[in-house]
Amino acid sequence: MRDDPTVVSLVRRAHAGDKDAWDEIVERYAPLVWATCRAFRLSRDEADDVAQTVWLALLDHRLREPAALPGWLATVTRRECGRRSASAAWQRTHLKPWADHDAPADDAPVDRELLEAERNTALYAGFRQLGERCRTLLSLLVRLPPAPYEEISATLGIPVGSIGPTRGRCLAELRRRPEVAALIRSEGG
Repeated sequence: MRDDPTVVSLVRRAHAGDKDAWDEIVERYAPLVWATCRAFRLSRDEADDVAQTVWLALLDHRLREPAALPGWLATVTRRECGRRSASAAWQRTHLKPWADHDAPADDAPVDRELLEAERNTALYAGFRQLGERCRTLLSLLVRLPPAPYEEISATLGIPVGSIGPTRGRCLAELRRRPEVAALIRSEGG
């Protein structure tokens, strides 16, 4: 995701004062911030405070490498969550000595949730760039339960026998989107 031109453009526009760009950055990357907070087992109020701190830090910080935004956000969020967790642990130890001591959270869930959030962000960005027909077809196929082929045929006005090949072309187009292609390369696929 480091070479995503959309991220670079968003960061530059946001730092130039474009409110829509800021809104899109928050919309795209809030799941990454929240996933990290969940992995640190922060309360909802603590997570709200962390998120606010992270977004304010971004507002005050001009990234040298705008494409590094996802990694920067993940790092700042982890550090802030760590500060909150350490502060809470200190308070439990020194202010409430009778409280049970929690073991530190395993890093694996944090990494897994961060990777999942990054993957979802890339897929969503690529999906938004597809044509209306592909977006509709893929949406009907991934909903739970998937739409029957007859419904898809009627909705899109294509024969049932064309749904599979059309799905294949739409997925191939999704894989060619820069965000998704970068994700595939980073996952070794």
